[in-house]
Amino acid sequence: MSRKKGKLYVITGPSGTGKGSICREILKDIENEFSVSMTTREARTGEVHGKDYYFVTEEEFLENVEKGNFLEHANVYGKLYGTPKDMVLKQLERGHNVILDIDVQGALQVKKAMPEAIMIFLLPPSLGELRKRLEGRATDKPEVIEKRLSEALNEIKLVGEYDYYVVNDDIDEAIAKVKSIMTAEKCRVPDKAKEIIKKYEMEQKGE
Repeated sequence: MSRKKGKLYVITGPSGTGKGSICREILKDIENEFSVSMTTREARTGEVHGKDYYFVTEEEFLENVEKGNFLEHANVYGKLYGTPKDMVLKQLERGHNVILDIDVQGALQVKKAMPEAIMIFLLPPSLGELRKRLEGRATDKPEVIEKRLSEALNEIKLVGEYDYYVVNDDIDEAIAKVKSIMTAEKCRVPDKAKEIIKKYEMEQKGE
């Protein structure tokens, strides 16, 4: 029997909705692997090259764009981000689920490139709570926070493009919901199976 391919899970939402925290918990399952993105932004305290991101120069990033080595790439607040395509495809072929923790722009590019991707959108309880979270992590200047908040509503308006949404009011509850989505996806009847059933139904009808 051929090895069952893994599933691609895209977890996204406005900055500050807890994507990183939720993904770290999901990745404790040995079936799941994190897709390391490439970026031109500087590493934050504690981040490791090759583990959290591949931190590269703008020139290196653009070389990868020209080679077609991105499943998605986007300019976010003046910094470039992209998902190396070859690594994702290899992980899926090995039977591992791939978890993409990316911005909203990149997520929609992935959906277009790989329609089979399972799209999960994280929402904050409110924009007021989102402001508190952004200010609390103390990694952005006030003007950057204002820019992120103004963009958040525009991103939330795209929730209809996704398969699932999870409101991150309580982190443990949000993690449980994402895990439930992944459990349900294991039981999804593949489209190919529906085609097989239809074939036999048509044969029975003499069509």
